[in-house]
Amino acid sequence: MNFDFSDDQKLLKEQVRKFLTDKCSYAVPRRILDSDEPYAKEVWKGLVEMGLTGTAIPEAYGGLGLGALELCVIAEELGRAVAPVPFSSSVYLASEAIKLFGTEKQKQTWLPKLASGEIIGTFAISEGLHAPSAHNIKTSFAGGKVNGVKTPVADGDIADVAVVVVNSGGKDKVSLAIVDLKGAGVSREVLRTLDPTRSHAAVTFKDAPAELMNGGDGWSQVSRILDGAAVLFAFEQVGGAEAALEMARDYSLERYAFGRQIGSYQAIKHKLADIYVKKELAKSNAYFGAMMLNDEGSELPEAAAASRIAGNDAYVFAAQESLQTHGGIGYTWEANTQFHYRRAKLLALAVGASVQWKEKLVQRLEAKNAA
Repeated sequence: MNFDFSDDQKLLKEQVRKFLTDKCSYAVPRRILDSDEPYAKEVWKGLVEMGLTGTAIPEAYGGLGLGALELCVIAEELGRAVAPVPFSSSVYLASEAIKLFGTEKQKQTWLPKLASGEIIGTFAISEGLHAPSAHNIKTSFAGGKVNGVKTPVADGDIADVAVVVVNSGGKDKVSLAIVDLKGAGVSREVLRTLDPTRSHAAVTFKDAPAELMNGGDGWSQVSRILDGAAVLFAFEQVGGAEAALEMARDYSLERYAFGRQIGSYQAIKHKLADIYVKKELAKSNAYFGAMMLNDEGSELPEAAAASRIAGNDAYVFAAQESLQTHGGIGYTWEANTQFHYRRAKLLALAVGASVQWKEKLVQRLEAKNAA
C-alpha cells in the first residue's frame, strides 16, 4: 500500500512552497500582527491567481476538479509559512460544505464565486465556550430567517457568505443554512485572539435571510464537514511543526554557549528529537486521514479524530520547544518563534479542542466495535 503523494501532487507542493517562500516570509505575518489588516491581501490574491481556492471544486462549478490530496499538500505549505489568509475558512469549510450538502442551485450560485476568490466563505458553528453538539445549538432558523449569535467565527469579519449550523425546529433538529453576510440582519464584532494573523469575529443574526441546505441528518453533515477539516488542519499543523523544528535546529547550530554550539548539548538534542518524533507521528496519522478523506473511506471518522489529536499535540509541542530552544531571545517581540506559537495555540481550537476529539475517537471506536 502506497501512502505517498503522486509526482503531480509533489510538484504542486513545490510550486506552493516557492510562491509562499517568495511572497510570504515571516515579515508578512509580522506586518499583519503590527497593523489592523485582517489578512495579507497580496498573498490571498496570489493563491487565487494560482487557482488554489478552486482546487477541490468540480470543473462544472468553476474549480480545478482535483481532490482532497491536493488540498492536503497545499495545507501543509500554508502551515509551514504561517500564512495569514482565510484559506481554511473559505476552502476547507465553506466550499466543502456547499459542495457536499448544497442544493444544485446553491452550488451554481456560490461555488464559482468561491473558486474564483471573488468571495470569501466561512463556517459558523460555535456559540461560546461550550463544545457545540446536536443538543445545544441555539441559533434558530424559521420562515427563511436566522436568529442568534455565533462566536467565535474564523474570518467572520471579512467573509461574504457563511454556512451556519442552526436549529431548524424541534429538539436536536440541526440543519445547515447559507447566509449572505453582506445582507440585512447581520452584524459583526471583531474579537481579539492569541493569533491576530487569523481574524475572528462574533456574528449576530437578527432576522437574517437564509436558505437551508439539503435535508437529511444535519448533525451527521456537520460531523462530516468537521472530519474533513480536521484532516486538512492536521496537515497545516505538520507543516508548522516542521518549520518550528527547522527554526530550532538552525538556531542551535549558530548559537554558542561556553564555547560550544548549543546543539551539541544533549538537552537540546533531546528537545529536537522529541519534536521530530511527535511530528512524524502526526504526519503518519495525517497521511492515513488523507487517504480516507480522498476515498471517502469507512474509517474517515476515526482517522480524522486521530489526525486531529496528533496534529494538535505535535504543533503545540514543536512551537513550545522551539521557543525554549531559543532561550531568552525566543520570548522577545523581535523573534519569529512567536508566529508558530500563536498559530499552534489557535489551530488547536480551530474545529474543536483535543479533549473533544479524544471523546469522539473513543465513541467512534466503541460504536464500531459494537457493530
